[in-house]
Amino acid sequence: MKTFYRVLANSLTASLTNNSVWFAVTFWIYLETKSVVATSIMAGVYSGTVAVSGFFLGSLVDRFKKQKAMMLSSIGSLILYSLAFILYTTTPKQVFTNPASPILWVFVVLSLMGAIAGNIRSIALSTLITVLIPEEGRDKANGMVGTANGVSFLVASIFSGLIIGFLGVFWMLVSAIVLTSLALLHLWTLSIPEEVVAHTDGHPTHIDIRGTIDALQAMPGLFALIFFNTFNNFLGGVFMALMDAYGLSLVSVQSWGILWGVLSLGFIIGGLIVARKGLGRQPLRTLFIANMVMWTLCVFFTIQASIVLLAIGLFTYLCLIPVVEAAEQTIMQKLIPPERQGRVFGFAQSVEEAASPLTAFMIGPIAQYVFIPFMTTGAGVDLIGGWFGTGKDRGLALLFTATGLIGLLVTILAMRSNAYKTLLANYKKQTDRQPVVE
Repeated sequence: MKTFYRVLANSLTASLTNNSVWFAVTFWIYLETKSVVATSIMAGVYSGTVAVSGFFLGSLVDRFKKQKAMMLSSIGSLILYSLAFILYTTTPKQVFTNPASPILWVFVVLSLMGAIAGNIRSIALSTLITVLIPEEGRDKANGMVGTANGVSFLVASIFSGLIIGFLGVFWMLVSAIVLTSLALLHLWTLSIPEEVVAHTDGHPTHIDIRGTIDALQAMPGLFALIFFNTFNNFLGGVFMALMDAYGLSLVSVQSWGILWGVLSLGFIIGGLIVARKGLGRQPLRTLFIANMVMWTLCVFFTIQASIVLLAIGLFTYLCLIPVVEAAEQTIMQKLIPPERQGRVFGFAQSVEEAASPLTAFMIGPIAQYVFIPFMTTGAGVDLIGGWFGTGKDRGLALLFTATGLIGLLVTILAMRSNAYKTLLANYKKQTDRQPVVE
């Protein structure tokens, strides 16, 4: 456990650095260019690159020892951040005010790739849990990872704005280079007991989508679990795209920013609960119950125009995200052979992460041309406007409610499916073979 804690602290440092760089660059680009299009392109490119890169990064984790893969992650980030620093310091500052500037986008891509190189760590850490933690403690270890991710998100959200506001991009990049170097040096001093598992299935260790699919098909129900989470992310794109617009219709931008800082504590609390209590004997059932609660919250937290109701709902929702993520990781760590876990985690990341940006691009026109007119001048005004409210913000609220209802219905149907029952039986069979150590 001491080795795991050290690796987790190291990964937290790297994650905090990478998140801070990307958040800070996003803020800075908007302040320099005043272009919403530029920031939206950045978000789309970032999400799309994360989705596509999962296949490659997962294969990289399986090919090398996990410690070496994590060191490659830090080395990649360090090189890319150094190149971004050189480009920034040798380029006239007025160049960065033009959103059409090729140099600006080279800088963005270098920063983006530096942050995304850190995703190797998240995949490697999930597989290292299998190596370092006895099976009966893996759900709690996954909860600790969720807590670390929450801390990273919270601190990076605050730190990135402060460093851009008070110090600027120069010192942001200097901080990133220093922290990445320290994380690399610390990782180099660790002794992690692991071996690269020999591959006896005839599949290569490079980008091996076919072999990964075979591994998933060998355990019926896992494909269904990945696509269920993908569908949830698809619906979750609604909130990614429209929640800020809805929240800012209720409170000022200052209050909304402070509120999100507080709400981010939900990630940490949820992860701590899993780390302390675990997920129970049936993490698959826990995952689905958590999803049912999350979608029920989505039905009701915008039912009235209340910032208090919204805050309570969002906070509870964020507390449950680490539960869902830890449950999926725990199931895969048990059912997938260690030599294939990197590729499977990378495959799951690619498929699941691809959903949210697709929805984010699609949902704007749906909100603008369907739900908002329905609750401002359409039939919804007379039909439910008397108790639900009317106006642009209530059109967005109705879209959130409809999304929650769809998510809840799909979750209930999925729990009644053969795939759910099969996966539950397979997990129980594996558990019975390896009794829990008291």
